[in-house]
Amino acid sequence: MQGLGNDFVVVVGTHPVTPETVQAWCDRRRGIGGDGVLVVTPLGGDKVEMRYWNADGGAAEMCGNGLRCVTKLAFERGMVSSPDFVVVTTAGERPVTVREDGTVRAFLGEVTTTGMPTEILGTHVHPVNMDNPHAVLWVDHPDLAPVTTLGPQIEANVPGGVNVEFGSVLAPDRIRLRVWERGVGETLACGTGAAATAYLAFYQGVTGHRVVVELPGGELLVDLDGNQAWIEGPAEIVFEGSLT
Repeated sequence: MQGLGNDFVVVVGTHPVTPETVQAWCDRRRGIGGDGVLVVTPLGGDKVEMRYWNADGGAAEMCGNGLRCVTKLAFERGMVSSPDFVVVTTAGERPVTVREDGTVRAFLGEVTTTGMPTEILGTHVHPVNMDNPHAVLWVDHPDLAPVTTLGPQIEANVPGGVNVEFGSVLAPDRIRLRVWERGVGETLACGTGAAATAYLAFYQGVTGHRVVVELPGGELLVDLDGNQAWIEGPAEIVFEGSLT
């Protein structure tokens, strides 16, 4: 599945996932290929469970685009009876909705600050937490930002790693963004990264509470209610197969 080009291997059921299988499945030359692995398990009562691993085999607390993909799959495959239901994640329960046009609205949780340093390798960053850690950098031109060089350096200098956002505010309702994702590399989109960046811009008074975030893979709507974040965007099944 993919959401704005952020792609995942999605497995239904309680599959015994290991770091080694995740790495093998996500290998784009020798495996299926993906930014990560999602396991979705029906729980009954209009609830499903979601587990997520980054492409390097490391388990992650939350994935916004992955959450939307799981939501779309669960609804389309009849795992739930209503387009409004709950996805249970390691970060807690997340209400979600599948719109009539097929887009997905998902609650990501509360945005908080972290204890991460505000200066890493001589670079000023803004620490933000979306149930996973983010370091947001404001840049003049994200298209020219050193995402693939500075991103991994910052990630490696934070214990446990960190997602690194390179963002620019274009208007009170629009942000352009590129993301170096922990354990993956640069991705075409990052839902939690978009929400973290939108919250920071709102908190600093340069945007409103509804912001369209332009990512290399497309546009994602972030809707803030205080420090609570929702995202809305597309998700789709790309192809299906069998694992041996």
